[in-house]
Amino acid sequence: MGETRVLVGVFGAPQGVKGEVRIKSYTGEPRDIGAYGPLTTADGARAFTVLSLRPLKDDMLVARVEGVGDRDAAARLTNTELFIPRDRLPPPEPDEFYHVDLVGLRAVDEDGAVLGRVRGIVNHGAGDILEVMPDGPGETLLVPFTLAFVPVIDFEGGRVVVARGALLPEEEGDARIDDA
Repeated sequence: MGETRVLVGVFGAPQGVKGEVRIKSYTGEPRDIGAYGPLTTADGARAFTVLSLRPLKDDMLVARVEGVGDRDAAARLTNTELFIPRDRLPPPEPDEFYHVDLVGLRAVDEDGAVLGRVRGIVNHGAGDILEVMPDGPGETLLVPFTLAFVPVIDFEGGRVVVARGALLPEEEGDARIDDA
């Protein structure tokens, strides 16, 4: 696929009638989203240059985007995810990493048995969930991304370890995740 792209935010609803649009920022410091250069769609087909940003609340900002001059143009951007190339991010501190760095790592249980590969990390409001795609047939495993359930992240070894407690016995062919 080429360069790795990192999701850094998403356009929200228009703000006012002059073409401003809300941006939900996923960066550590929300305003940093404007410092990474042009933001693109996942496939890189469209680029967006942020001309100005102002805080709205928490991780929500109001942006003026080049080429977006009215409310209708801003509305067409709603729910567009915003990406940057991985190499535009600053290097992580020691013992820190970006979620994208986990994608592709082998997921193994505590005995070393391969469960699959990390496909991504999602968050639907209750915390980060590690998506593990099995190498063969089977359902994607969803593992709470906490130290209790993922006690080891080994970048040099190319793996993450999933604790036994994260997996319940199979029921009707599906692997299930403990909610604890």
